[in-house]
Amino acid sequence: MFSKPTLLLSEEICRANIEFMLAKALRLGIELRPHFKTHQSIEIGRWFRDYGIGKIAVSSVPMAQYFASDGWNDITVAFPYVYQQADEVNALAKSINLQVLVSSLGNAKLLSKSIKNRVNVYIEIDTGQYRSGLQAEDFDTIDKTIEVILSNPNTNFYGFLSHAGHSYNNHLNKITQINTEVTSKLNQLKNNYIKQFPSLKISYGDTPTSWTCEQFDGIDELRPGNYTFFDMQQASNGICSTSNIAIALVCPVVAVYPERSRAIIWGGAVHLTKDFYTDNDGNKSFGAVCKLNPDYTWTKPIEGMYLESISQEHGVVRAKNCEAIKSLREGDLIAVLPPHSCLTADKMGGFWVQEKRFIPMMKS
Repeated sequence: MFSKPTLLLSEEICRANIEFMLAKALRLGIELRPHFKTHQSIEIGRWFRDYGIGKIAVSSVPMAQYFASDGWNDITVAFPYVYQQADEVNALAKSINLQVLVSSLGNAKLLSKSIKNRVNVYIEIDTGQYRSGLQAEDFDTIDKTIEVILSNPNTNFYGFLSHAGHSYNNHLNKITQINTEVTSKLNQLKNNYIKQFPSLKISYGDTPTSWTCEQFDGIDELRPGNYTFFDMQQASNGICSTSNIAIALVCPVVAVYPERSRAIIWGGAVHLTKDFYTDNDGNKSFGAVCKLNPDYTWTKPIEGMYLESISQEHGVVRAKNCEAIKSLREGDLIAVLPPHSCLTADKMGGFWVQEKRFIPMMKS
């Protein structure tokens, strides 16, 4: 029996999610390059290999090193180039097919002056998230950035990369519109540069659009990551079902207060992070509460019950009424479906598949 907050993983659900996304990419004729930042695990990475996937994306150079150590030899670092890691990038470029990302003209200049081994270079395009990347219509800066990339014989201009991160904040009914807007911008770029660079690639990907949309004309590869586990942010927006969520945080119930319609669990911000979502009843929720089965699977979320608030170690479970909260008892273990699986996994550092085995994640 688990004695502290512990992250459970359903291999069955995870593999089903992997299979679905790969089958869709094959049907659409688009290459799938899954983003491994969600699971950060060599063992789970090997599950992707079971289905013939050979190219991946990661969110940092250390993560690229970690997966390269297990034989992955085609990796995109989908984060702006970090000048201070030039030595690590050059070492990786000696042994694998490496794609790196520049997000500004200055960023490209730092790359160009520090790279000594062959790398492929994507220019990041901001298509609406307003995080990092050049604007799709800023051809002047894009031209100058390409010129800088080409000035170093070891930096090969590879194409354009974008992440529609703003799709995560929208409900299913707006996802198709976002996808249409983003792919239109990327296709305009492709059409503008394809004659000069015939092998130019467009890399695009986020779980909401990749999982739900069908039109990706002009896109060469999809790069989703969160779909591996999914989470309550995605489920609350209608992107997936709670049955697609592959991880749950096991939490001990330490106090029950029927008169308050609340219970206290050991499971707080240090386990779940402080991300939240709005549930179907309009509540701000830090997680969905499920019963834990004897075989360490979990039930569907308990109707009318949710994680109302969290502090460092405490979690406050609220129910609609005092009778509902009586279904929990001190000494029980419950399962919480997290708002954001990527951050929860990173916090917990690994997964238990039932009580049978522990799967470690990359050590930071």
